[in-house]
Amino acid sequence: MPDLWMPGATRLDVGDHAPTDGGPAKAIAHVTWDRNATAAKPVDLVPYTNLRSYFAGGGAGVAPHILWDPFEGHFTQFVPANSRSKSLVDAAGGTRTNRAGSVVLQIEALFFPYCRVGTQVYAKLTDTPCKGWDELQAWVHSWGVPNTWPMGKPVDFTSHRSESTWEKSAGWYGHSQVPENTHQDPGSWPSFVSAPAPSKPAYEPFPGASFFTAGRRSPIIAAMHKRLVAEGCGRYKSHANADVWGSGDERSYAAWQRKLGYTGSAADGTPGPTSWAKLHVPNV
Repeated sequence: MPDLWMPGATRLDVGDHAPTDGGPAKAIAHVTWDRNATAAKPVDLVPYTNLRSYFAGGGAGVAPHILWDPFEGHFTQFVPANSRSKSLVDAAGGTRTNRAGSVVLQIEALFFPYCRVGTQVYAKLTDTPCKGWDELQAWVHSWGVPNTWPMGKPVDFTSHRSESTWEKSAGWYGHSQVPENTHQDPGSWPSFVSAPAPSKPAYEPFPGASFFTAGRRSPIIAAMHKRLVAEGCGRYKSHANADVWGSGDERSYAAWQRKLGYTGSAADGTPGPTSWAKLHVPNV
């Protein structure tokens, strides 16, 4: 099961947990917009600790799941992932909002347009460093929220809402895209981060004992040949066709097994997973 509490986030559980309704998994992008500023009159960013105290105290009734500081990469979580939070307007008898999915993860980014940090002014959330976004995205995705925007990625402070899309489609939504709500945030949001390609192991994984049959040709066998010689276990009469498994490989590998302390049938020249791992054959 994914983590109910985001790893690395400060946990300030405000209680009042309640289940969601099930259905398409969603995440909602908000900005705190706790002050109004303009390009001509920027305003200093409100301290992260102020918002954290607000949501943990008097603002607990509208607390999101996650408060995110995109400038420093800090996170605070107020309710577990499997509970609804109350960051959305949810009119009685209307379309469900806060509960409308297997999860409905509410993310509040500490930001308002033309906030000032030091001497730098930030017009859009995407102008900030967006520190920690990769960790946040990964945690949200672990709860089944696809890296898609069913109604399009927010690019401005205008509303685009579709009740039918909301009810049927999993993914990320801006607050400006949620039915029954009138807010127009977040205005922008960072792009999804591609998962890094799996790194290639330094050493060749054990290919299985059945791989080592007479006449088998492979660069793995050539790499093994070099390692056996380097370990002083080469019992080859020739180094021609070093990539083809033969009797010289069997004799040499048996010498390697004996060097490791194997005896009898355990040193028969057929590679096994333990002796192979110790040989450190480079990945080819």
